[in-house]
Amino acid sequence: MLDELSYYHQAILHLAALITLSSFLMLGQSRLLRLIGVFAAQGFLLSASTALVAQTHDFPHLYISALLSLLLKGLLIPMMLYRLVMRMNLHREMDTVEHPAGVMMGGATLVVFSYYVCLPIVKLSPLMTLNTISVSLAVVLLGMLLMITRRHAVAQVVGFMSIENGLFFAAVVSTMGMPMVVELGIAFDVLVAAVIFGIFFFHIRSSIDSLDVDRLSKLSEVEE
Repeated sequence: MLDELSYYHQAILHLAALITLSSFLMLGQSRLLRLIGVFAAQGFLLSASTALVAQTHDFPHLYISALLSLLLKGLLIPMMLYRLVMRMNLHREMDTVEHPAGVMMGGATLVVFSYYVCLPIVKLSPLMTLNTISVSLAVVLLGMLLMITRRHAVAQVVGFMSIENGLFFAAVVSTMGMPMVVELGIAFDVLVAAVIFGIFFFHIRSSIDSLDVDRLSKLSEVEE
């Protein structure tokens, strides 16, 4: 079946597989710096897939989307998170996951579930569209799983950004992109969210001397 597809479809499917792999790698990372590095690699893959769609279908506006994905999700936001981790001296902290094998099995189950949910699409769309939508849904669900299973605020922000990557990949590959105004608005919102999260981290660290969100549930009011 793969030999019958065009080189473009094969390249998109390979990029989709690599994006899914990056989501799995983020689930298994315990070091924050490695987690940020994998997130940056996912941003590069997203930018490459957007540029490939732009070149194949002759959509010039998607080159701008590819450049924004490269600058924001591949460079700027990972660099902001990296500097945040280094400034707060979090690079040596471990964000361990309870029952890591169970988490990875849960991630694999979510991927199978994504393909099962998208099976009705095969009657209306070709194989490539089915796989890309399934992968996009899987990346979204894996990002949610990352947010649920991690206690560190930085890891949860990476999971949130990964969810946006999955939605963006579906919009670009399956629908050949959104209007430029919408894409610029989303890119600006993502950048603003990253800045707000950074400020939020500093306030949490100054208040409870930790970014472990489990400690927030243990706070109690102190009477003066």
